[in-house]
Amino acid sequence: MKTDTKVLKLVPKSTSPTPAKPQSDETAKVEEISAASMPAPAEPISRPSTPQAVPPASLPKTSKAGDLPDSKLLIDMYRTMYLSRRIDDKEIQMKGQNRIFFQISGAGHEAVLVAAGVVLKPGYDWFYPYYRDRALCLQLGMTPLEQLLSAVGAEADPNSHGRQMPSHWGHKKLNIVSQSSPTGTQLLQAVGCAEASYRFELIPELKKRIKTFHDDEVTYVSLGEGTTSEGEFWEALNTASNLKLPVVFLLEDNGYAISVPVEVQTAGGNASRLVENFPSLYVQRCDGTDPIESLETMRRAVEYARRRQGPALVHAKVIRPYSHSLSDDEKLYRSDEERISENERDPVKRFGALLIDEGVIDQDGLQKIKDEIDASVSEAADQALAAAQPAPDTALNFVFSPDVDPTSKEFDTEDGAQLSGNPGTMVDLINRTLHTEMERDPSIVVFGEDVADCSREQYLNVVKGKGGVFKVTANLQRKFGGNRVFNSPLAEANIVGRAIGMATRGMKPVVEIQFFDYIWPAMHQIRNELALLRWRSGNDWKAPLVIRVPIGGYLKGGAVYHSQSGVSTFTQIPGLRVIYPSNALDANGLLRTAIRCDDPVMFLEHKHLYRQAYNKSAYPPDDFMIPFGKAKKVREGKDLTIVTYGALVQRSIVAAKQAEQEGTSVEIIDLRSLVPYDWDAIVASVRKTNRVIVAHEDSLSFGYGAEIAARIADELFLDLDAPVRRVCALDTFVAYAPQLEDAILPQSSDVAKAIAELKAY
Repeated sequence: MKTDTKVLKLVPKSTSPTPAKPQSDETAKVEEISAASMPAPAEPISRPSTPQAVPPASLPKTSKAGDLPDSKLLIDMYRTMYLSRRIDDKEIQMKGQNRIFFQISGAGHEAVLVAAGVVLKPGYDWFYPYYRDRALCLQLGMTPLEQLLSAVGAEADPNSHGRQMPSHWGHKKLNIVSQSSPTGTQLLQAVGCAEASYRFELIPELKKRIKTFHDDEVTYVSLGEGTTSEGEFWEALNTASNLKLPVVFLLEDNGYAISVPVEVQTAGGNASRLVENFPSLYVQRCDGTDPIESLETMRRAVEYARRRQGPALVHAKVIRPYSHSLSDDEKLYRSDEERISENERDPVKRFGALLIDEGVIDQDGLQKIKDEIDASVSEAADQALAAAQPAPDTALNFVFSPDVDPTSKEFDTEDGAQLSGNPGTMVDLINRTLHTEMERDPSIVVFGEDVADCSREQYLNVVKGKGGVFKVTANLQRKFGGNRVFNSPLAEANIVGRAIGMATRGMKPVVEIQFFDYIWPAMHQIRNELALLRWRSGNDWKAPLVIRVPIGGYLKGGAVYHSQSGVSTFTQIPGLRVIYPSNALDANGLLRTAIRCDDPVMFLEHKHLYRQAYNKSAYPPDDFMIPFGKAKKVREGKDLTIVTYGALVQRSIVAAKQAEQEGTSVEIIDLRSLVPYDWDAIVASVRKTNRVIVAHEDSLSFGYGAEIAARIADELFLDLDAPVRRVCALDTFVAYAPQLEDAILPQSSDVAKAIAELKAY
């Protein structure tokens, strides 16, 4: 037995700066990287001065354990480790009985996770775990019943209320933010969560508005070694290190990403070796199957982050004694010899044996603990199996906010609004909305690529300032400072992921993706995180933010990568509001609604419309709002209806005036809001004119108008005197040559031709 336990040593903490000598196993060496030996990072200009970094090894070693891990702490840690393993085993048994539908275990990871739970504070610190983190959640206070309620998909499951797979952790009271399945998307959100804490210190007005911040809070985020292959891992480390954010990254390295071994995933087979030179990043390595070593390592890492020295990364070598999940069979790619050898490092077995050998507890006492836990897990499983499932009629609950309705009268101050001042462009009126809303609400932060006036603020008095490539955010930084208006790295996922983390903490990010054509690196964050957070957590978590996106063609030179208009990719994502104004006044009112609503909003701004004279407007008052889902009738008519939005509104007006000279009266409906859209306005107009054209800049096939046309044909068929007609872009990309661009994108002449043909039908 001792041959299995000798690498786990109960020793007093060293009073010297040097950690206790690690075990000799080459794969589990502890190697400390002193922050003092690293080059100092470039300090953000707006950040207050901070004390000189304390070398991590000399930090006081304080924790719940006191100066020496006492018997009670050790036994409590064993309880949680054994409990975690037994819940895994119970779920595997239940899956074999077809009583649950999926299982993925945290087996082999228990030691370092329990250690993390000991030194972190539930309901105080913030947690972005990944699916192996069962033991952490138990140590923080989640109960066996709560975890098994997740396994059976019960409505009372606090993780997701039956909406996610088991082991997708989330718990409102414990500050465990809802986790999803995509690998690594949690990392940037954790950075955003920690950044909210950082900016809270820099924006005094927030102290009166948001009460959930603590001066020494830490954000924990975990990942597997396979996730280090994802770009968002590197983006997260970059921002966390650059801003010295209090994030603790726990890298749980069990050697396999499903069947792909670490040496195939990672150059050199050691991800922490590759990140050692990030400034301010405190890198530690430990044997993650050793609870004592893990406790000391996690204590140092957490203390480093609490003292605001910067982020820490703990690389813990763990094992995976079970297959990746019950959908996987590791015997297909791992040899018996490898699996047997790894099993000798099983943390639960070894720690229990060690406690007996060291006299912390005897065999009978240990067996009593096991028996108690076995009984409690069986009882919890029975209770979970008897728990109610979610009612079918709740499926649509929490797609959007149940509390704030941006389609309501509360958001409608449009009628009778008094306009004043000289007419401004769409850029001018969007800029005005941002200024007035930031003045009203100190939780609003604006960031993205090039949105600041000048990141090097000492030059603000001698330069004109950037303020966005289209100048939409001009002078915001000058007025509100670099703590609220700042540039991001050139990384779209970084922008959206950080914004989600900030919004989760109660801030209101209004971020910019510089061109719609480059939004795709953020697609994981938008589709699988932002739009889903409220629904997948049963309304426990939310991320109301605004993504401003310049979009569209008609630029004469925009070409393939500056002229796309694929809105249907986003309008079919439940949980995401999509807004598309065609003129300056609507842009002002709709953006204000977007900022004040409680849902994530994609706010699309057509680049061609930014400075057109025909869509200018005088300025509305600072409470001017247009509700979502309220279309605008921009032209009365009786013979034919055009349903449109964006740049096709003006082109439809030109075509309608031409048709009027030929005796055809055309009504034009500007949707303004694509999700939701004003179906009632469409119904009323089609029933009046009995003919309808849907016109938009998207491609013909699978474009946004296909849904409108299909619904009209389905629900208004008896009101039609002719087939529904669509005027759209060709099924190709926008070209650089002007003649090609004109041929590809719908023109006024195309709309006019469709009017004539449909009238003659």
